Amino acid sequence: MDNARTLGELRTSGYASRSVKDELRANLIGKLRAGERLFPGILGYDETVVPQLVNAVLSKHNFILLGLRGQAKSRIIRQLTELLDAEIPIIAGSEINDNPFAPLSAYGRQQIELHGDETKIDWVSRDNRFVEKLATPDVTIADIIGDVDPIKAAKGGHLLSDELTIHFGLLPRANRGIFAINELPDLAGKIQVGLFNIMQEGDVQIKGYPVRLPLDVMLVFSANPEDYTARGKIITPLKDRIGAEIQTHYPKDVQLSAAITKQEAWTSRHGFEDFTVEIPDFIAETIEQISFEARDDQRIDKRSGVSQRFSITALESAVSNAERRALLTNEKEIVPRISDIYAALPAMTGKMELEYEGEQIGAHQIAKDLIKQACGVTFEGFFLGIDFAPAVHWFEEGNKLLLSDTTSAEECVLLLGSIPELIDSTLVPLDFRKDEKAKLVSACEFVLEGLYADNKISRNEDGGFEAVTKAKRDRRGMIYEDFTDIEGYN
Repeated sequence: MDNARTLGELRTSGYASRSVKDELRANLIGKLRAGERLFPGILGYDETVVPQLVNAVLSKHNFILLGLRGQAKSRIIRQLTELLDAEIPIIAGSEINDNPFAPLSAYGRQQIELHGDETKIDWVSRDNRFVEKLATPDVTIADIIGDVDPIKAAKGGHLLSDELTIHFGLLPRANRGIFAINELPDLAGKIQVGLFNIMQEGDVQIKGYPVRLPLDVMLVFSANPEDYTARGKIITPLKDRIGAEIQTHYPKDVQLSAAITKQEAWTSRHGFEDFTVEIPDFIAETIEQISFEARDDQRIDKRSGVSQRFSITALESAVSNAERRALLTNEKEIVPRISDIYAALPAMTGKMELEYEGEQIGAHQIAKDLIKQACGVTFEGFFLGIDFAPAVHWFEEGNKLLLSDTTSAEECVLLLGSIPELIDSTLVPLDFRKDEKAKLVSACEFVLEGLYADNKISRNEDGGFEAVTKAKRDRRGMIYEDFTDIEGYN
């Protein structure tokens, strides 16, 4: 059936308008009854965040998402549009999506008075009913609410106090839709006053002229918890009018974090049909473990957090380094190694906000420490109980090994084959064969990195492995002297 094009046709069709919060609620109920997945692509929130979001919508509440960066707040907000109707009718030409049955603006009321049932109707899709604004200190009341437009007044011959002279801001233009403000605490106090006044009273003053705007809008905000709770950041009357406060969080475990990264990271590398990309589980888990180590590290600012984008970009960069190696060596398999994770340091350092101690050490060194710690944890999970004593003894005899990140898998296997029992011991818990050389090299390098993390062998700045020195190193890379070597110590 074609959409109605005039107000008369709309009345005849039996269309019944409803508020945007009623619309969201009704469509949510329909999805719940049908068993549809809410917020597809959002992982790890099914038992925590999603039920709270459902309750907020069912309660017809405006709400705020509190969470550190990289916790999918913006994605959740944007997916709320899926709960809107596919299309709704508005008075044609209306800037604020005037309801044909109850127009708000002077323009809309004039159209009804002039044309009656012949008033033209347009249809607005759900995507065009979502307005998003990043709050910054320079945002003005004119941006959010609107301002007097002297050009409109001059062209139409109106007084400046006439509503027809107003250029509407973002909030009125979101009428009958969803209006989202990201990083709410950064919004100036006077703008927040305008928000809560229009939420509660439905009116606002523009250039000293009172304008009645009982908007029909769902208001959604996001904020960092530290900013949100800081004194004076959000004015009390606005806080009081936000119906629900929903806290997001980082993934609870490495496996879930890896699933999110796998979903979001670009690793397919289309364009090279003769190339195959395979990311071993121990590489994927190591990259996720780096994020977990970073979130627990005292040298990294916990108030800022470590975004999920940390893992995503690190994995993409590691795959890219493996891709570069494959192009240089004419190999067909792209299999990341630990050395590729080290090559991804530039993708990590910019995503860590450091405390004072961390600033003294430097982001580059801290990232290396985190890789070491993460490898140690992941290594224990894969190779617990496997004896690599012959390999360690080989290094203690003075042998050294350097595996460049541009060395082909063929050459690396030859070098690794000189280390007693390393290859056979490495394959014990892993699900691939000895002739899968790219995977084998990645696994063996992971084992060597694990032995380094366990302080059984040493790793130099060039990525070479050798026997551990007399200095004792703990998991965080700190050096302790061997007191038995100090003269006069008993």
